Amino acid sequence: MSALLPFFQWMGATSLSQYFLSTTWAAPIVQVIHLVAVALFIGAGLVVDIRLLGKGLTETPLPQLARATEPFLVGAFVVLMVTGIPQLTSTAMKQYYSPFFWWKMEAMLFALILTVTIRRKLTRTDESQLGPYWPKIVGITSLGLWSAVVIGARLIGVLS
Repeated sequence: MSALLPFFQWMGATSLSQYFLSTTWAAPIVQVIHLVAVALFIGAGLVVDIRLLGKGLTETPLPQLARATEPFLVGAFVVLMVTGIPQLTSTAMKQYYSPFFWWKMEAMLFALILTVTIRRKLTRTDESQLGPYWPKIVGITSLGLWSAVVIGARLIGVLS
């Protein structure tokens, strides 16, 4: 982690960071967009994860539901990255020294790997071939990992 310190110092000194810190409306506007994207991302993921648990929209075939929500999931994630970068640069050193930031990043890495590999493959497979346990295991794991990302993000703001 100490190898990343110069990078975080550089981020905190960029003109983007300085702009964010010196203007009245840039940070709040980007933060609102970020929060809307969080809600959209969580909603799109939650619908499928709940379906994996055998609840929710059970009348809709899992592959159809996953295909319908995927554009929202991907689009919201792109917006989260685009709006998260300026927020990160403006508080780079706070983030660097926050254990919750690193927790969030690790959870996000594991959640992304699960989402684009196992969960994606599972949600594209006919349900009759999945068996009773794998969908539930993947759904609960996905919910847990993405919850850890959100909790970590909140703890950065509250406790760091």
